[in-house]
Amino acid sequence: MRPASERETRKKKIDPQLRKAGWDILPYQENTSLSSYQAVALEEYPTSNGPADYALVLNGQIIGVVEAKRESVGPQEVLTQSRRYAKGIPDSVASFSYDEYRAPFLYSSNGTIIWFIDVRNERNRSHEIKRFHTPQALRERLTNDLDLVCQKLLNTPNNHPRLRPYQIEANQAIEYAISDRKQKMLVAMATGTGKTFTMVNEAYRLMKAGVARRVLFLVDRRALAAQAIRSFASFEPEPGLKFDQIYEVYSQSISLNDTDAGEKIDFKKIPESYLTDPKSDHTYVYVCTIQRLTINLFGRGVACSCSDTSDEGLDEDAAELNIPIHAFDLIIADECHRGYTSSEEAIWRQTLTHFDSITIGLTATPASHTIGFFKEKVFEYKYEDAVREGYLVDWDLVKVKSNVRIEGVFLRENDEVESIDTETGDSFTDRLEDERVFDATDIEQKITSIDSNRKILQEIKKYADEHQAYYGRFPKTLIFAVNDIPHTSHADQLVDLGREIFGKGDEFVQKITGKVDRPLQHIREFRNRQKPGVVVTVDLLSTGVDIPDLEYIVFLRPVKSRILFEQMIGRGTRKGEHYDNKSQFWVFDCFDGTLVEYFKKSCGVAESLPQGTVRPLEAIIKDIWDNRDRQYNTRVLVKRLHRIDKEMSGDARALFSRYIPEGDVAKFATKLEGRLKDDFASTMEILKDKDFTDLCKNYPRKKRFFYRDYLTEDTVTSELVIRDSGGNDYKPEDYLTAFSRYVRDNPEQIDAITILLERPREFRPEVLDTLRLKLTQQPQHFTEENLQRAFQTRYKKALIDIISMVKHAAREESPLLTAEERVMQAFVHVCEGRTFTSEQQEWLNRIRMHLVENLSIAADDFEDMPVFADRGGFGRADRIFGGMLNQMITDLNMAICAEG
Repeated sequence: MRPASERETRKKKIDPQLRKAGWDILPYQENTSLSSYQAVALEEYPTSNGPADYALVLNGQIIGVVEAKRESVGPQEVLTQSRRYAKGIPDSVASFSYDEYRAPFLYSSNGTIIWFIDVRNERNRSHEIKRFHTPQALRERLTNDLDLVCQKLLNTPNNHPRLRPYQIEANQAIEYAISDRKQKMLVAMATGTGKTFTMVNEAYRLMKAGVARRVLFLVDRRALAAQAIRSFASFEPEPGLKFDQIYEVYSQSISLNDTDAGEKIDFKKIPESYLTDPKSDHTYVYVCTIQRLTINLFGRGVACSCSDTSDEGLDEDAAELNIPIHAFDLIIADECHRGYTSSEEAIWRQTLTHFDSITIGLTATPASHTIGFFKEKVFEYKYEDAVREGYLVDWDLVKVKSNVRIEGVFLRENDEVESIDTETGDSFTDRLEDERVFDATDIEQKITSIDSNRKILQEIKKYADEHQAYYGRFPKTLIFAVNDIPHTSHADQLVDLGREIFGKGDEFVQKITGKVDRPLQHIREFRNRQKPGVVVTVDLLSTGVDIPDLEYIVFLRPVKSRILFEQMIGRGTRKGEHYDNKSQFWVFDCFDGTLVEYFKKSCGVAESLPQGTVRPLEAIIKDIWDNRDRQYNTRVLVKRLHRIDKEMSGDARALFSRYIPEGDVAKFATKLEGRLKDDFASTMEILKDKDFTDLCKNYPRKKRFFYRDYLTEDTVTSELVIRDSGGNDYKPEDYLTAFSRYVRDNPEQIDAITILLERPREFRPEVLDTLRLKLTQQPQHFTEENLQRAFQTRYKKALIDIISMVKHAAREESPLLTAEERVMQAFVHVCEGRTFTSEQQEWLNRIRMHLVENLSIAADDFEDMPVFADRGGFGRADRIFGGMLNQMITDLNMAICAEG
């Protein structure tokens, strides 16, 4: 087939694109004045360097040059020709002068690809655009002085009182990048560090300075759209003025199901003309899902083919619109590591690249392909930094070892299993006639072990019970199941077992996946209420969901994507919302810690890179017919046919026999390469038959059975692993060894240790405060909670107090006491042989309860603590003890320190 010539390319492709953008196509006429043209592309416009294919004339001024080439030529290479023609525009007609250029906007195109550069500033970069700019777009560009507004932006103080230092740094990095003419950039901030707040502040600064007027805030779920609108509505950039009182904030249609119960937010639907006919006086933020925008740009059919919308569904009121490429000045793409950086959903990339705008990607998990799309990571604030600076909490690991999860299931001859038809759900009991082996990768895919799932949940309940005893609350728990497939759902099984094991009713253990009714409402309940306390999910809660009080994350699902793993872990990193003493969270790796270990060792090469889009079978066959990389495409087809052979049923073999001898697809595939060499025409006749290709896609599949194993008894154990600030793991005994070494090596540097060990008379509340702070600041992160768990694991005693732990680390013979035991012994020591009045006894009881909680007491506590202050404070207590309260305080503190 003859490639199209340059002239054919112009007439069939470039001319229609220019007309669609609003330009009339006219031939150059020597005697016609430019002033007679309003929005015209003049063909073959003469310059001193040769005729330009098109000169774009707006209101009598030449503002652009377009160089056209045939399809086989890359337009990026010939943008230099547009430059040459722009330099050759005669001075007599030129309205502009930028160094040597007499027109500011230059294009080159082969009819399929368009390249563009604005030559008014030497730092502007040439880049691909999806359509030609409209006359209105170029008119608007001409009036914009980016240098001036960027200088105004950089000179504006960024001092909002709620901004954290790293958020200010992120704003600064973005603004310097824009000033340096970067159009795409990536901002990476750990989950829970306020990406949205940072970008709301940035959007306001860019709009106020005039860098951006029309801002698109892009998300991938309607719930996140509602969340973003709340963020804009609540942000107060100027004293007494909310964001939406200064600039319009629009959204797509938002359902009440996407908002919190009783919540009142003014969701303003964007006027359609704002998208299809953008004006320079439009100044607004539009919050939208990328699914809806894909429909607007490419139609509903394209959006349905590229989007997993099982949890929300596509917007029924969305329609295809003619949206120009300058509709937005700024796009903020939230959670940009997700769908629209995967080539199997490449249409979402097209949605982002449709617009010629500044595009900022936000993510917590930057990967090589994400950076590749957004060009440059201009700012990063890591999880480790946020933990060290106190904005997020760290996590510890519990290795849960299950023989079934590690070794698989072995069934013997005559064992009974329940077989389930995966299509209908029908089940029957089957007695095996031979041994069957299912390896670890088959668990929950081909077979499930009821005993294994039960024992794992029982192991987790042990930790949850200890947590409740220590903190006085059940830990909010998120369990990641393998799947939620009808008839064989792992998620359903875990919910059923969880309700039995945790024993707190159906509402306490729930499933939240795309299969449940109103999943968004369930997510809000999980965040805001005590019930559910345990939630089982697969993917829906892995990203973009904010549950600050989450304390247990359970991996019963193997994960191979580093990005997904970090996002799943990120569900627990936020500080508590209702529980201000949430100091950490726990990750339960039900694969004996191998999951966490895998990602500790992974590097950029091990990231989950985007997979290629699966080509249609017809396209592969056509490439073979057209001799386009025939060897490669033949190998691809052979693999496809072998896959069909493995999956097809006996009925399919009969159907294939109309085209292939005996319907033997595997044999046909094996010999295909030779057949194509020996008898190309007749072999291609089979392959090109539409009925054959339809059968290759819609052949009857073999029945798939899933097995439910009630016989195999799993052995499940667990081991707490404590992580330090550098991400190093310690077994409890190793952690205690490190702690003992620290206590023995540092008595002189930390006076509190010496007081505990040698000078008990000097013991007072400040001593414990200093000690706790110093211990927490060590690289090993010696928090009281970590130490107590390590001591409990090693010595089988819970809630050992900090004084006992320090003394035992220094002298192993020192007894291990709980706070209650220590206070009781101190009271015996101080009060033995003395008689107290009933009123004195009441005060002693209050003092004792305070000491159990705090292990020390000071005179100030009698004025600061309600339990004392409400009953007259220090003055009244001192009178009741006959002026001897200070001595009593000294004696009790000394006795508490001296015990053990």
